[in-house]
Amino acid sequence: MMVKVCGITCTDDALASVDAGASAIGFNFYPQSPRYVTVKTAAEIAAVLPSHVWKTGIFVNEPAGTIERVARQVGLDVVQLYGDCTVSGFRIWRARPVDAAFRAESIEDEAAEAVLLETVGGSLPGGTGRTFDWTLARGLRKKIILAGGLDGSNVREAIRTARPWGVDASSRLEYAPGRKDHERIRQFVKAALAETL
Repeated sequence: MMVKVCGITCTDDALASVDAGASAIGFNFYPQSPRYVTVKTAAEIAAVLPSHVWKTGIFVNEPAGTIERVARQVGLDVVQLYGDCTVSGFRIWRARPVDAAFRAESIEDEAAEAVLLETVGGSLPGGTGRTFDWTLARGLRKKIILAGGLDGSNVREAIRTARPWGVDASSRLEYAPGRKDHERIRQFVKAALAETL
């Protein structure tokens, strides 16, 4: 099970995620996000992470050149793309909103390594802290990452329901936007990994 803690803005939160057993951490490069992190800060955090932890970068409607430049500067392992972003030469996780218009067949031909399913809300493409109907993700042929409203209290149920390739949490692990509660991180990662044993 791939377990990702997203919206990392400081070294302490990144290392707490690593210590808890997270497989990946996420840096949000969308300027309107309350979890936005500069390229410089992300590179400093990435530099202290062990090589087995995947560093992912979140991009929303950015041109390919910007994504490539940031990915190289930070040393990203994966780019997580929202909206009309396209880029080549990198591992791609494509984010798709789950709303009333969502159809499972719409992601079957997606060329990305994995598809992240998430609840949208307002002007933000993710990070809403709201769940969706996890049965919509069950049985899809793509590698699916569940996101949206997950924490230690519900991630096991989400995994049992959808059997995803990975899970991703951010806002419900925080005590303030962009700052993680380390105990909530531990509970989330522990619960996710326990369900896959």
